[in-house]
Amino acid sequence: MLLWGLGLLGIAVLLIVIEIFVPSGGVIAVTAGAVTIAGVICLFIADPVWGVAGLLAVLIAGPIIIMGALNVWKSTPLGKRMMGVPSDEEVQQREEAERRRREELASMVGNDGEALTALRPVGAVRIDGKRFDAVAELDFIEPGERVRVTHADGLQIKVRRV
Repeated sequence: MLLWGLGLLGIAVLLIVIEIFVPSGGVIAVTAGAVTIAGVICLFIADPVWGVAGLLAVLIAGPIIIMGALNVWKSTPLGKRMMGVPSDEEVQQREEAERRRREELASMVGNDGEALTALRPVGAVRIDGKRFDAVAELDFIEPGERVRVTHADGLQIKVRRV
């Protein structure tokens, strides 16, 4: 029974490792828990000293193994998707889109447009037929007034009444 108990505890650890990489909805983890309990019972049947040692090992090593498994799981593709971490391609696409947006806004400096809403100091303007959020530099600007882009700071444009 001693070998059965130690073997079952080893299988339980193996099942926890498998649970990291195989999404089973917790079925493998529950099975690992049942196998752990069976292993500890086998150790108690073999010898109470082995049983106590096995129980202490499970109570001490169990949480350590689970925490280690969760730390590894965070790095797996499934773990990243479940945690909402964007993939490298998504990050690269976002950075590229932001870079294009910055370049577009920077190229608009000096262009004229029209205030669509009141800029007090933030509002919307139409420049080259496109709607943009903008900040009035000097004073409030009423809807319909002509504006000129004076500055592009990151993803924000600043306008002034013409």
